[in-house]
Amino acid sequence: MEFVHRPVLVEETLALLGPRKDGELMADGTIGEGGHSEAFLRCFPELRIVGIDADRTILETAKKRLAEFGSRIEFHADWAQDFLVETPNTFDTILIDSGISMFHYTKSGRGFSFSKNEPLDMRLDAGRGKSAGDLVEELSEKDFADLLFNNAEERYSRRIAHAVVEARKREKIARTGALADIVDRAVPPVYRRSRLHPATKTFQALRMAVNGELIRLPTLLKNAMNALKIRGRLGFISFESLTDRTVKLFFRERHLEGKGALLTKRAVCASVEEVRQNPPSRSARLRVIEKTGEGEKTI
Repeated sequence: MEFVHRPVLVEETLALLGPRKDGELMADGTIGEGGHSEAFLRCFPELRIVGIDADRTILETAKKRLAEFGSRIEFHADWAQDFLVETPNTFDTILIDSGISMFHYTKSGRGFSFSKNEPLDMRLDAGRGKSAGDLVEELSEKDFADLLFNNAEERYSRRIAHAVVEARKREKIARTGALADIVDRAVPPVYRRSRLHPATKTFQALRMAVNGELIRLPTLLKNAMNALKIRGRLGFISFESLTDRTVKLFFRERHLEGKGALLTKRAVCASVEEVRQNPPSRSARLRVIEKTGEGEKTI
């Protein structure tokens, strides 16, 4: 099979999250096309993995990729925080890669990228909840500006929001190309000359809002820690600064509370060689914590 996504920080993840004894159980909370899980299953023959993903389409790709491993891998179509809340003290290892797969950018047809002129959708759990197009059409100018700033720290959030609201008065903004053009015209010329396309943060902010990435994150981290056995390890790969900041703070708090030992004092980043071979790894940050005490108290 042809896979379009290349997993990041594979060697580092294997080294920090590899099993400490035979027969361990791992959860891959965002299995995607199955790249990380394949590496773990090949390197550790006694390891078993539960693969979780909210996107049923990409989950089918992972099933085909990992079919050779038989009963060592099982799959669940669900959001990780919802699945993990039902499995307290179960896993020896949990890996969560919060990045969006290249599959979504290049093959999903759901408008994750402005490089293709596709419908503005961006939903991982296809067909459920509001789409990116819905938000573009329905949010007030202030709310849209706040979304851009809060989800992506977009410095020109107000200018972009104003331009979007004015444009939608003339016609519906239904496709990625139209939105990207509006953003491009709204920002100052100097912003257009930067390394990133001017619409990059707008698309990031919409994707994060549509899928509730920042809203889900605290619950995901809490439920993941609860789902670990004592001495179990949680590894989290972030790609946006807001996500990494939340993970860093959560891990630090659990460490100070005596509930976790930090196995990465600083975030682990991709090597120069990995960035050269796999450019999306440039922004990847891996943090790992080991559970040393009981998790959150529930009422």
